[in-house]
Amino acid sequence: MAKPWRLSAVQLTSGPDALANLAKVDQLLAQLPKAEQHLAVLPEGVAVFAGPDGLNLQLAETLGAGTFQSAYATLAKKYQLYLLVGTLPTRTSDPKRFAASSLLYSPEGELLADYQKIHLFDALVNDSSQQYSESATTMAGKKLTLAQLGDLRLGMLICYDIRFPGLAQALAAQGMNVMAVPSAFTTVTGEAHWHTLLRARAIETQSFVVAPAQIGTHINGRQTYGHSLIIDPWGRILAEADGSSEMVLSVEIDLDYCQQLAEKMPVRHHNRFQSEFKV
Repeated sequence: MAKPWRLSAVQLTSGPDALANLAKVDQLLAQLPKAEQHLAVLPEGVAVFAGPDGLNLQLAETLGAGTFQSAYATLAKKYQLYLLVGTLPTRTSDPKRFAASSLLYSPEGELLADYQKIHLFDALVNDSSQQYSESATTMAGKKLTLAQLGDLRLGMLICYDIRFPGLAQALAAQGMNVMAVPSAFTTVTGEAHWHTLLRARAIETQSFVVAPAQIGTHINGRQTYGHSLIIDPWGRILAEADGSSEMVLSVEIDLDYCQQLAEKMPVRHHNRFQSEFKV
């Protein structure tokens, strides 16, 4: 029997002031209950968001070193939990583009895993921003990341990645039983698709999903949906944040449920298709 894990999601309204964002994360993590095995996930853009053009590139750090990476590692150690920093800008081989990196820290503050967002949000949306062109300033990732935390096998996605089931299914084929999806969905796309996409990925991969989100109207006018979610492998919503507040969600889960469900409905074994990763 697997020991229970606690999954937590942090919902907040990040801005261009990276130190202010860090302070808010500290305050919100302080609200979480203590647990022997605890994974807390922060949203996409948690470190810096909604700033002027070039700010992410200006603040980008070398992966594995830097002021803000050290600060988030310190928070993981302070609260004695596994902390997934939704995204933090890291340097790439292209001086004009950064990587949107998810970074997983241990309760000892050690960097355990990293993932760079693969699918970049280039889209027209009927909101105040109108057009999103992530690829203009962001370099797409080229690897899948599955982190092994004892019996918890964490698959890492970021926001727009959730629209591409092949990525989640590839991680499931490697044994994923918890999927993290730090996000900053727009209000328009969130109202239409957020719950449906996340529940579908949970159901088809028979994994728990923890999806923290940005919320509210940001300093540059961008509007994000909120409604952070924790979902079980049957697609049931275990916890949901509102669409207006900075807050935390926290749920205790039993990872044995994933195996029990897979034995009753072995969809991974029955699946006759395999997606191809096109770099």
